[in-house]
Amino acid sequence: MDAMVNPEISNREIELIIGNSKRNFSGITSTMLQVVSYQKDMIPLRVMGKNNLTDTSLAISFWQVVKMCQKPLSNGKFRVFHARRVDEMIQGVVLKYLFRAKIKLLFSSAAQRKRAKFTCWLTRRMDAVIAMCKASASYLEHPPSTIIYHGVNTSDYISSKDKQHAWQSLDLLAPSQPKGKYGIAILGRVRKQKGVHLFVQSCIDLLNDYPDYTAVIVGGVAPKHKKFSQELHDSIVQAGLSERIIFVGEQDFSDIPKIFSSLSLVVALSEKEGFGLTILEAMSSGAAVLASEAGAWPEVIRQGVDGYVVPVNDLTAVKDKMALLLGDETKLAQMGLAGRQRVEEHYSAEREATELTTFIKSLV
Repeated sequence: MDAMVNPEISNREIELIIGNSKRNFSGITSTMLQVVSYQKDMIPLRVMGKNNLTDTSLAISFWQVVKMCQKPLSNGKFRVFHARRVDEMIQGVVLKYLFRAKIKLLFSSAAQRKRAKFTCWLTRRMDAVIAMCKASASYLEHPPSTIIYHGVNTSDYISSKDKQHAWQSLDLLAPSQPKGKYGIAILGRVRKQKGVHLFVQSCIDLLNDYPDYTAVIVGGVAPKHKKFSQELHDSIVQAGLSERIIFVGEQDFSDIPKIFSSLSLVVALSEKEGFGLTILEAMSSGAAVLASEAGAWPEVIRQGVDGYVVPVNDLTAVKDKMALLLGDETKLAQMGLAGRQRVEEHYSAEREATELTTFIKSLV
């Protein structure tokens, strides 16, 4: 057995190895970490790579996996390698077919786009494929083995009892910056594909009619998107709303749940998404949601109950629904409560971990 096995599970063989190939934090990373926080108590596991791990005792290297998986488990069963990215599928194929590792290959597919030929080839090498929603399943070359929806950690993403107080208490804006009574936001990388321009333009057109709300854009700006970001800044200044629509930049990941908890409305207007955890995180935090028809959002959001779904790149629809939401504080709060209940019942990370672990055990 590998010498660096976590002491807490040293008396049990490792049954599950989880890919963790990307250094930069992403939605896939967030999903993996939230699920692992529950899954580690359900099945003996290790994570291949230390990237973004808070519990580094779970980490194992590629070469340690090679050594460990040269032989099957003591009961003769194979271990499972779980990939969530294309490069992790490559790692799995190399482990199994080059190093003859005794593993079953599992791939979770969230992307909603036509697959490249090489990706299709890799997918056919998998022993099982899980789709994250019905929409992502429709893009697979063959039907998935099962569909398991993503979830979020409902104990991290919690709903504040008083949104106004939570927003006022949030240390996000400069101390001299007026906040308004309530906060609304779009979160994610600042670029056109995320629909940030639709959010900004809608706020420019609407916020003078709704003085209680301050809008924030939370997310970093890559160098190639600085011109896009600057154009949005300029339009806000020209509209005289630089104190009502504010870019706050990228925030520390540990602060994100607190930000979500303070918001009354979260908007997500991507052109394309894999799954789109932002909406689940917002709903779990008691915020009403307004989203485009991307990712799993049309499957998750109940129209007029948790919020609204609008067509992709439809500015008129965004403004119409945002006006409905901002125009009724009571309804906005009710939608936040409904969204929280929906996530608790159907989209928790604990539920995802349980379903995933059950499937993995059936696979081996």
